[in-house]
Amino acid sequence: MRILVGFITALSLAAVADGAFPSPGEPVTFPTQDGGIVYGLVYGAGERGIVLAHGGQFNKESWEKQAHALTGAGFRVLAFDFRGYGQSRGPHDSKSDEGRHFDVLAAVAYLRKSGAKSVYVVGASMGGDYAAEAAEAEPAAIDRIVLLASGGDTPLIKMKGPKLYIICRDDVEGDAKIPRLPQIHAQYEKASGKKEFIILEGSAHAQWIFATDQGERLTREIVRFLSAP
Repeated sequence: MRILVGFITALSLAAVADGAFPSPGEPVTFPTQDGGIVYGLVYGAGERGIVLAHGGQFNKESWEKQAHALTGAGFRVLAFDFRGYGQSRGPHDSKSDEGRHFDVLAAVAYLRKSGAKSVYVVGASMGGDYAAEAAEAEPAAIDRIVLLASGGDTPLIKMKGPKLYIICRDDVEGDAKIPRLPQIHAQYEKASGKKEFIILEGSAHAQWIFATDQGERLTREIVRFLSAP
């Protein structure tokens, strides 16, 4: 199974590099439980769904290459804009970040209503923090979660599904250059159930890792984890 996943991923990444995939996903919109509206892009088909939650300097379009790699591995993928990004908005059409975990839950619900029997979430930086918050707010909503350089604020105790934490060894935060790894690893230690912690080499943060020499490994690890029985 692992050899097959690696082969599929390699083909998917090669096809993306060659421009073999169409660029746009299918535009969709869906409501949040607190009265907001979220805009997203859907790629692929199937009963296994993946929600991609972007970082603070990114948007739904930033996941395009990763979305195609994941659809090549047999997943249906939904990348969405958090409220305050693109056209997505909260209940009062503001730029406030309050309630963004509802955006994650709304994306998960959309995939389930569209036929997905299992739904996983990959959250990067800010997106991972809100994904972790969503997973604890509704522990049964998300079947697996990948936290990319994130999850340092919310211990995943209530959520029982498998968890994968990935971060670069020298990733630091802000002008003070505070290492992110210790805080995130501390939350990993508190997490319940099956879990993994992977440290990549370098200092790239979250989605920026995909543009480095660690990018292909990062994609492989995500596909492996989400494809496991």
